[in-house]
Amino acid sequence: MRQFVASIELEFRRYKELGDGAFLQLSEAEIVQPGPNGGNSVAVLVWHLAGNFASRFTDFLTTDGEKPWRHRDEEFDDRLVTRDELVAKWNGGWAILNEALAGLRDTNLSDTVLVRGVEFKVHEALHRSLAHASYHVGQIVFLAKSFRGDAWNTLSIARGASQAYNANPTRERPPAI
Repeated sequence: MRQFVASIELEFRRYKELGDGAFLQLSEAEIVQPGPNGGNSVAVLVWHLAGNFASRFTDFLTTDGEKPWRHRDEEFDDRLVTRDELVAKWNGGWAILNEALAGLRDTNLSDTVLVRGVEFKVHEALHRSLAHASYHVGQIVFLAKSFRGDAWNTLSIARGASQAYNANPTRERPPAI
């Protein structure tokens, strides 16, 4: 049975779609532009999230989620990348996550995994990762919206459109794959 795991997959997919929608609106210069006050660029956030997913979800049930081959600090280095490189890195991280999730069943949720030698139940690790992803995707959306200004195309319910949306709530769940 995969009722609970499937609900977690859907939430991850909602955040991926928000990220996709955000950086599709950005120019290549904006992808690498630092945030306010020396904050992370969209590219840095993508490299970090992809690195986190690769580390946490490669051999998810059998090895520590902080892999010895991961160089977390380097994920935060400024980088010049193209949109194609950004999308490839982004999709690569999500593919590793999705592969790990596809192999899980609800019965795995009480299993134990390690992250930096600390034990977590699978359900705890998944919720922690979902919160981490939503945090950074929110940063990506915020940066993209701030860079685009009036040219921003909303990724959620447009201001002043709540009543119309509530009459036909089309984005409550991502489309089936």
